[in-house]
Amino acid sequence: MYIQLEGQILSYEKDGEGSPVILLHGNGESHEIFDVLSQQLTKNHTVYAIDSRGQGGSATPNSYHYKDMAKDVILFITSLEIEKPSIIGFSDGGVIALLVAMERSDLLSSIVVCGANLSPKGLKGSALREIKKLYKKNGSPLVQMMLVEPNINESELQKISVPTLICAGDDDMIKPKETEKIFHNIPGAKGHIFKNATHSSYVEHSDALMSVLPVFWGEE
Repeated sequence: MYIQLEGQILSYEKDGEGSPVILLHGNGESHEIFDVLSQQLTKNHTVYAIDSRGQGGSATPNSYHYKDMAKDVILFITSLEIEKPSIIGFSDGGVIALLVAMERSDLLSSIVVCGANLSPKGLKGSALREIKKLYKKNGSPLVQMMLVEPNINESELQKISVPTLICAGDDDMIKPKETEKIFHNIPGAKGHIFKNATHSSYVEHSDALMSVLPVFWGEE
């Protein structure tokens, strides 16, 4: 399905019934990374799996900024009149989830943030080097975005007023101190570190999040 939001066309899939959940993927990916998780979520939830601007089936914008992607999600929620969704965001999607909750916590019921960073300095040196190498190779503005954004001040996280779960892998590309900084600056946030997990292994084509989501959402 497609929706036009102030000139930006987004592609998304909707499936299932029950309380709404929005899924936001990482850089250069599409909603398809959530295929396994979606199968579990749709048993009890209406799942909206969005392709972020310029990725998957969504239209390519003139430029890429996390704040514009967050605006897309806010417009998506208000345009479709989705009542109090929970957002699950991975990597770039986690950054977007933080920005949406900072701006419009009133629209949400909760956020689940997986492998997010507040700035490029929050990435491990090895990850930054790989991103720089990739950008040098392909010159993609989408890749470049990760080298200059996000720029979230930790004090801004205090604006988030919905239940928040911060997740990461124990072998993540995000520095552990960055994950801790996010966790400690969001009022009442909960955290979970997945064992024997990389940045993406517990999210992409995996239902490992189901080990923590029902408890977090109070469904058990």
